[in-house]
Amino acid sequence: MADSIDESKNVAITDEQLENDSKGELIKLAGKLRDRRNDLNQMASERASRRDELNAKTREKVDEAQEHREKRDELNEQVQEHKEKRNELNAKANELFDEVEQLKNDLKLDEGKSIEELESKIEDLEFKQQTEVLSAEDERDLIEKIEDKREKLQEKKEKLDHNDNLEELNEEAEEVRAEASKHHQKVTELADEAQKHHNKMIEAYREADNIRDEADEMHEKFVDAQEAADRHHEDFVRVQKRLRELDKKEEEAERQEREQEEEAAREEAEEIYQKFKDGETLDTEDLMKLQKTGLL
Repeated sequence: MADSIDESKNVAITDEQLENDSKGELIKLAGKLRDRRNDLNQMASERASRRDELNAKTREKVDEAQEHREKRDELNEQVQEHKEKRNELNAKANELFDEVEQLKNDLKLDEGKSIEELESKIEDLEFKQQTEVLSAEDERDLIEKIEDKREKLQEKKEKLDHNDNLEELNEEAEEVRAEASKHHQKVTELADEAQKHHNKMIEAYREADNIRDEADEMHEKFVDAQEAADRHHEDFVRVQKRLRELDKKEEEAERQEREQEEEAAREEAEEIYQKFKDGETLDTEDLMKLQKTGLL
């Protein structure tokens, strides 16, 4: 199918032609108008079909884009869910690590003397108390030192008891952080997948726009062909109407001619009949004329 109408194949008729052309010329022109009209109607039909196909493809692309949009939105919702879970777990891990650091600071296991050193020092002080003769004041000082060492020893032992809690707390924090990392990885994977669907959605909408433009252009071409077909049909109808008028004129002329012939025959028959009444002899032809007109 050609993109544009071949104007050279179009048929036109002027009012002057319609009025002055002979019946034969008008019949020939009517045939050309009818054939061109049919060709243009066929062209318009083909263009309408092509337009409808393109519109259908446009709808398919729009539906495809919508499917990608829905999938993208679904994935983005999952991304948001995993982000919230990741952030929640990271916040919990941070709290746990803060507790670990705080507990480490509270324990301060590396500060001061070791438990063994404190126990040894206490034994030395107790031995001195038991074996040496001390003044009352020295005795009190010695007892205070022993008590002080015992308190520090007790603190050290309590801190060691809490050391297991530190390890458990640190292990829990690491596990929570690892779980958060899994959700972060899922965020990345889902976000990438959502972006792919977003890109496909944009591409489908772009293709839909291009096809829709082509469909609109084809619709304009359909309108051009249909309007040209309608113009040829209108001219065909005008010619047909003119031919009917000419037929009526011919029929009227023939009717008048027959009436004139009948009138002349009647007048001739009356003359013959008058001769018959006057006693003149009639030949066979005259008798037939009288019979034909009903006078005999």
